[in-house]
Amino acid sequence: MLLTLLRRLIKGTPKMLEVGSPCPEFSVVDSDGNTVTSADLVGKRTVLWFYPRASTPG
Repeated sequence: MLLTLLRRLIKGTPKMLEVGSPCPEFSVVDSDGNTVTSADLVGKRTVLWFYPRASTPG
């Protein structure tokens, strides 16, 4: 799931972001079902947290 999201964000082989680098454009659905885009977060301090095992068995 995380790899799929990163591929959508980066369009190719996922690469690690460097500290301080600009955020790639993205659109995701939050836990309440609302769509959030990178444009919604411009100028706000944001932590984007991925927990890849949240919806997987094991």
